[in-house]
Amino acid sequence: MTRHSSPDLLALHAVRITGYADTPAIAHRYGLDAAETKEALHDAEARGWVQHTAFAGSGGWSLTESGRAENERQLAAELARAGGAEEVRGVYREFLPLNALLLRACTDWQLRPTAGDRLAANDHTDAAWDARILEELAGIDRALAPLADRLGGVLTRFRGYDTRFAAALARARAGEGAWVDRTDVDSCHRVWFELHEDLIATLGIDRHAHP
Repeated sequence: MTRHSSPDLLALHAVRITGYADTPAIAHRYGLDAAETKEALHDAEARGWVQHTAFAGSGGWSLTESGRAENERQLAAELARAGGAEEVRGVYREFLPLNALLLRACTDWQLRPTAGDRLAANDHTDAAWDARILEELAGIDRALAPLADRLGGVLTRFRGYDTRFAAALARARAGEGAWVDRTDVDSCHRVWFELHEDLIATLGIDRHAHP
């Protein structure tokens, strides 16, 4: 049976996978009530799990080290109750080769080596170069759908990554190149980064030990 996560867990976890975001963005990530999310974040702050910082007129939440540990403790307990650890680990094993393809595609989107400069920026004047990358992303998109379906069958909070990725790719293929790799929109790269963070947090894996 698919398990639904508690609002408090989702609020803390949304801070983890977004990295840094304000209260409305945290609430929006899982469709949570804004007032309840604000209360949950302040409770987490009182426990030392999150901290709020502000600069340049904007502010946001981030996890502390103890908050990161607490998030992983909650996720491990949730996964154990759901009985889906083997399924999530299996998806992660299939995710890793796709992750390598995604990272290479994003690098190729940003750089197009020339004879004189291996790190030359991609100015997007080579239509064939960009079309190849978009086709590679389309292949990743096709592979992601069944993986997302398996994850969503374990925990409802995993749902939506495939549709978000597909929506970003559709915009990129329509000529909006920012939707490949920008971090300030729900781009292919941003969606993928969140999924990667979600998987390693859920499984208690060190991102630096597993690229």
